[in-house]
Amino acid sequence: MTRDVRKNGVAADAMRDLNRRSFMTFACAAGLTSIGVLPAFAATPSLGFDELYGKISVLGLEFSPRVKELKGNTISMRGFMAPPLKAEAKFFVLSSTPMSICPFCSSDADWPDDIVVVYLKSAQTFVQYNAPIDVTGTLEVGSWTDPETGFVSLLRITGARFSKS
Repeated sequence: MTRDVRKNGVAADAMRDLNRRSFMTFACAAGLTSIGVLPAFAATPSLGFDELYGKISVLGLEFSPRVKELKGNTISMRGFMAPPLKAEAKFFVLSSTPMSICPFCSSDADWPDDIVVVYLKSAQTFVQYNAPIDVTGTLEVGSWTDPETGFVSLLRITGARFSKS
């Protein structure tokens, strides 16, 4: 009987030490994550085209609370790449629906309201206009004019990368 108690006693001590170690490891990792030393394991928030605007006022479209909340954060969006202005461009227009014509080759009246300009982190090969893609990058909000092209945008995803969906 003493032998069984000793085994159980040893097992209980080992389990207590393991629990103590697990707790300390978790506590340290949580602390380092909160100060930015270790990355948080949260998923990148996704933003849909139907979440871009909240309402239409006399001043035009108003950004949704979700867009305002995600401003400056890394987000992901799914959509379609409009045909780029030129093959070596480092940006493109993301749209909720496939656009078979170059948006820069037509008047802005032909453009959908829900476009987002995507500035790539590094050059990537563009895809067909009808292939859905996932884009990840930093959401920028507000009117901005690209100094190189003169293109004006209200919503941008910068430092972006994309992949086929």
